[in-house]
Amino acid sequence: MKKTGVFVLFVLLLLVILCPGLVQARGGLAVTDNSAEAQFPISLSFSLSAVSDVDITDIRLHYTVDRDSFAEVTSEAYIDFVPDTDVDVRWSLDMRRIGGLPPESVVQYWWTLEDTGGNKLKTAPLTVNFNDERYSWESLTEGKVTIRWYEGNQSFAGELMSTAQDALVRLAQDTGAYLKKPVKLYIYADTGDLQGAMIFPQEWTGGVAYTAYGIIAIGIASDELAWGKTSIVHELTHLVIHQMTLNPYNDLPRWLDEGLAMYNEGLLNPTFTSRLLKAVGGDTLISVRTLSSPFSTDSEKALLSYAQSYALVEYIIGAYGQSRMLELLTTFSQGSGYDEALENVYGFDMDGLDNLWREYIIGKFEGIGATTSTSALVPAGVSR
Repeated sequence: MKKTGVFVLFVLLLLVILCPGLVQARGGLAVTDNSAEAQFPISLSFSLSAVSDVDITDIRLHYTVDRDSFAEVTSEAYIDFVPDTDVDVRWSLDMRRIGGLPPESVVQYWWTLEDTGGNKLKTAPLTVNFNDERYSWESLTEGKVTIRWYEGNQSFAGELMSTAQDALVRLAQDTGAYLKKPVKLYIYADTGDLQGAMIFPQEWTGGVAYTAYGIIAIGIASDELAWGKTSIVHELTHLVIHQMTLNPYNDLPRWLDEGLAMYNEGLLNPTFTSRLLKAVGGDTLISVRTLSSPFSTDSEKALLSYAQSYALVEYIIGAYGQSRMLELLTTFSQGSGYDEALENVYGFDMDGLDNLWREYIIGKFEGIGATTSTSALVPAGVSR
């Protein structure tokens, strides 16, 4: 039922007296309630109540998500409601529509309203944190790295922090790459808890780097600490390289991004080595140009792709040193194409690298019998 103008004015005056910070008004149009509620990881709901002395006819929600970007992207939701002088509306951002957000994402939002009297109102921007409040998180910070966890003692977190700090030192020594901005590592108690924090996770997902958000999430069970440390190194490397090469024009070739992450882990796992040996012996190595694109979904080809990526980075750093790798990353940060970047830094394109690397890897494995192991090892993590 519509309210009279006098009654609406009375309500507004009463609200101003009782809640002076709540009401935002323009002419006879006013917002009396404005809130947001997070239900991690499923949804983020926004609510608004407004009154006017004439019918409110248009309400829209506008929101932005804080992440690395070269353009400010504002999403707009048109609210479907029955025009009236007193309205209550609600709109939910279903995370299934956008693939989900990592814990501690920051969303800024505001509303615009219009009534039949021509009054228009834009609310002041508000911020809501999309936090995973299902667990009681503890926190440890060293330098630009913060670790959050809810199972395990301080010694457990300290061991993971040492792994992260050592990985950063090693990466800087090998490539010159370093953290430009702070990062946060969310350590879930196991992969089940981690996958419960994600939208549409793959059943093998054990760690994920949300590079655009500076956030890493990993599931580390108490009996998988060694694997957890490897996963931290892998995902943290992805995040550092993302910060070093972020540009609006081009991504890294996949072999370089994954190869650096695996190289920073240390020696190549024997399962990956066996794939390399088998491919060298059977002349089935994948070309560098092919490895620049997303890897095959076939498990055997994917394992070989990761193995070759490691060996490519091993070859480039070993043959040309840290300073040239840093120069390559810097060149990519300027938006250079794949062939162009390699030619500028090393004097060869992807095909030239392919020829040099094949000669290197064949010589390295010469005389070693290729294995036919069929055991599979999923890479330490997956980047997003």
